[in-house]
Amino acid sequence: MQDKVLVVTGARGALGKVVAEIARSRGARVAGIDHAPSQVPATPDRIEIGGVDLSDAAQAKTAVDAAAKHFGQLDALINIAGGFAFETVGDGDIKTWQRMHALNVLTALNASRAALPHLAASRAGRIVNIGAMGALQAGSGMGPYAASKAGVHRLTEALAHEWKGKVTVNAVLPSIIDTAANRADMPKADFSKWVTPQELAEVILFLASDAASGITGALIPVGGRV
Repeated sequence: MQDKVLVVTGARGALGKVVAEIARSRGARVAGIDHAPSQVPATPDRIEIGGVDLSDAAQAKTAVDAAAKHFGQLDALINIAGGFAFETVGDGDIKTWQRMHALNVLTALNASRAALPHLAASRAGRIVNIGAMGALQAGSGMGPYAASKAGVHRLTEALAHEWKGKVTVNAVLPSIIDTAANRADMPKADFSKWVTPQELAEVILFLASDAASGITGALIPVGGRV
């Protein structure tokens, strides 16, 4: 990661923070993009761009271009921004499906489209998306979320083919991530079986590294100990 420039979307979230921290500890320069307002002053190795709705293509392009201008290059885009909803198909609201599509598919699509010209100029351009193991076979209540994450999987595969030889595009598919929010939502679960943000971050950063130059179009399950 030494001297690499990474854009991390959803950088204020539980996983985004860990990915950014580990990357910086290994010599990377990191631009964090988030819907929440920025609270960190820009430095030569770090910038936070807040108040960004990545489901809006124009806002995504403005934010990504600002990151590229700040550092003078982009080497990797980590698309972590997203959301979750648990709702059955029959009793749910169509707005939930629209919200999941916007939060999970459009954020990754818009950030990727904005970043690709910058990444293609890098010697080792990388995109890493966050899919979901739950999108491989949706259970009850998982319809809207699983459908949106399945869209991320297909986006990953399509971009990998379209940009082969220029930018690698892969996705990690976590099971349940061990975060404070998930523990609160599932207090009776066995947290020891969940994948930790640190474990997932290691796979993400491997895919963003020079060592992963031969991998593109992969959907890699990261299931913890389930």
